[in-house]
Amino acid sequence: MAENQYVVFKLGKEEFGIDIMNVKEIIPHQESVHVPNTPNFIEGIINYRGNVIPIINLKRRFKIGAEEITKETRIIVINLDEKEIGFIVDEASQTLRLEENQIDPTPDIISGIDRRYIIGVGKISEDRLLILIDLQKILTDEEKDEIEMLDL
Repeated sequence: MAENQYVVFKLGKEEFGIDIMNVKEIIPHQESVHVPNTPNFIEGIINYRGNVIPIINLKRRFKIGAEEITKETRIIVINLDEKEIGFIVDEASQTLRLEENQIDPTPDIISGIDRRYIIGVGKISEDRLLILIDLQKILTDEEKDEIEMLDL
């Protein structure tokens, strides 16, 4: 039976998981430089290992609760179409292995644009579920184009 490993992160009280193979690095939060005339979920840009990369605030992107930066706040860096992008999360605390039989398909209640990036629900225990997402599909083509126009 196939087993996948996921990086677990939190946005508010909700737990999400992303395939560890898509994660380049998890770094402590750092202040970003705001770029004018960008979508509201783009926090800004940072210098990451000599490269300027855009930072996306996932709480704003998902419209989840208030934003608060704490000592637990992290930036998950991934490669998206050969470009590095960072995603701000409240906490990235662990990795988990899930067997295929522990993952249910995306529930029918989730429709529209959200269905594109939610790939399933991981059942960790009786009272702990993990929403599995694909950060590669978080942005629409138009949003990717807007980030490209930042010309970083």
